[in-house]
Amino acid sequence: MLTISDLRQRGLLLFEAISGSRAYGTNLPHSDTDLKGVFILPEAEFYGLEYVPQVANETNDEVFYELRRFVELLLKNNPTVLELLGTPADCVVFRHPLFESFRAEDFLSKLCRQSFAEYAAAQIRKARGLNKKINHPEPPGRKSVLDFCYVTVGAGAQPVGQWLAEQHLAAEQCGLANVPHLSDLYALFVDASPTATLGYRGLVRDAETSQDVQLTSVPKGEEPVAYLSFNRNGYSSYCRVYREYHEWVQKRNAERYQNTVQHGKNYDAKNMLHVFRLLRMAQEIALTRQLQVRRPDREFLLQIRRGEFQYEELLQMAETLLEQVEAAFATSHLPAAPNQLAADHLLVQVRRAWYAQAAH
Repeated sequence: MLTISDLRQRGLLLFEAISGSRAYGTNLPHSDTDLKGVFILPEAEFYGLEYVPQVANETNDEVFYELRRFVELLLKNNPTVLELLGTPADCVVFRHPLFESFRAEDFLSKLCRQSFAEYAAAQIRKARGLNKKINHPEPPGRKSVLDFCYVTVGAGAQPVGQWLAEQHLAAEQCGLANVPHLSDLYALFVDASPTATLGYRGLVRDAETSQDVQLTSVPKGEEPVAYLSFNRNGYSSYCRVYREYHEWVQKRNAERYQNTVQHGKNYDAKNMLHVFRLLRMAQEIALTRQLQVRRPDREFLLQIRRGEFQYEELLQMAETLLEQVEAAFATSHLPAAPNQLAADHLLVQVRRAWYAQAAH
């Protein structure tokens, strides 16, 4: 399997650059150094069965695209790949002369409205999700199936725990049987005898670990004292949210989380920074047909990073900017999409020239 070290040692790199916050000019002293680049597979490997579209390190902060994959993503106006063509000079690590043929202006199109804006919308969703997790954390103790069960009382219903307490009953004295044609509704029977001669199995097998209510055999002639409804959908949704929250707690970037807590605005400032970076870049592309990777609005973006805005204020600003981006693309003279034939010709031309050089 190819590694980034292999690409360098075998001389397969066409382009290598520092990307991310250092290219945007929004890096802080502790910021990581991300690397992106383009490579060309050797001729024999390119024509073979195992085409390698990209190579990355374990943390995915170093990613190199094979030439064909690179052009495919350019034709989709993928922001991450387009930005390589606007890399500031001080972030270029290596540029082969053949890479000079790739210019951002040859690929910019109205597809940027979708690719940049949708990427920004995804960052807003991530920021909203984090905001919800911070402000509405799941308690450490997990709810059980019984927390989603209700017992009929007259024309209404009570939580099963409350009903059992008022009836001076234990869950183990109860038995449940299906009610035909009605899903998640059960006839509830009670064995009130001190010796529990009816052999009811209780409402659940284990209150802490059970994922469902428990059915039991009911002797003929016994009458239900009430009916129990299990809110199965509610329980499933709760389990999903609970699981996602605790997975987030385990996997969250500790440094970014502390930054979020410290600035006190309860949103992921880095996500929101990228929302405005992407939307403003999209607006610039529509209005000027230029790709500005090194951000002229660096100080504004760093204000967001420092948490100097309220969360709702940023969301409102983002919505307004999104409307402006839509309007700018509606009147833009950019082509609807990049010229695929020209891109295909360039791809073939560069690859042939590379292999010709390698042959000598």
